[in-house]
Amino acid sequence: MKKTFLPNLRHCIILDVIGCVSYIIPPLGPIWAIISGIIFYFMFGKKLGVYGGVFSFLEELIPGVDLIPTFTIAWFMRKKELSESQLLRLKKD
Repeated sequence: MKKTFLPNLRHCIILDVIGCVSYIIPPLGPIWAIISGIIFYFMFGKKLGVYGGVFSFLEELIPGVDLIPTFTIAWFMRKKELSESQLLRLKKD
């Protein structure tokens, strides 16, 4: 069984801030959309990485919704997932 990885929360917050300011420089918005989708996929992997990467890509492309902290929300989702799996393992023992 492969161990699930929890990215650094600081990195997630930094990536969300980059996403929020990416529209200050107009050509950076679409470029950041592609980059953020790829980074999201590799940071979170599995199902969360695929769906979250697509959501992150679309969120960065659509004007006005880049204020959603996608990476940070995904961090909390992964943290909850890991906590629940640890509890299940403890109950089995």
